Amino acid sequence: MAQPLPEETTASPALKPATRPRRTARLRAVRPEESAEAAAKRAAAAETDPLTLAKDIVTFASDKGAADVLLMDIRRQSIIADYFVICSGDNERQIRAINRGIQEGVAERHGLDPAHRVGPAQEEAGWVVLDYGSVVIHIFSPQMREFYRLERLWAEAATLLRMQ
Repeated sequence: MAQPLPEETTASPALKPATRPRRTARLRAVRPEESAEAAAKRAAAAETDPLTLAKDIVTFASDKGAADVLLMDIRRQSIIADYFVICSGDNERQIRAINRGIQEGVAERHGLDPAHRVGPAQEEAGWVVLDYGSVVIHIFSPQMREFYRLERLWAEAATLLRMQ
């Protein structure tokens, strides 16, 4: 006797409501020694407002000396993220400091880790990408930023903040 198909596969895709999936960054694993208060804080991090996260990232980057910091709202242009933060570091050492400053600040304040961690090769290459789901950060060397020109590629996106 044939088994009935699961409910999910029999429903027509046309009948399902069209929704935009919300990408979120990966939460840190709850540790057994972690207090209930810390676990609650981590759970609350899952509900972090993307704009608040993006503004905090701008602050963390500028605290580490990032130049030409740009916050762009790309929600109308793409489903990959809600916001881009683009900034520059003058050299490999500063790019590394900006990268670590952002990762440590977001982990401390929001309890989030980037979806993908970069190694020293990306810092040496002059372009680091941090993906927090709804917010994607690009840290460039001045040469790489001029070469790729993401601001021009995403010119239709609203610029929410520019710090030079």
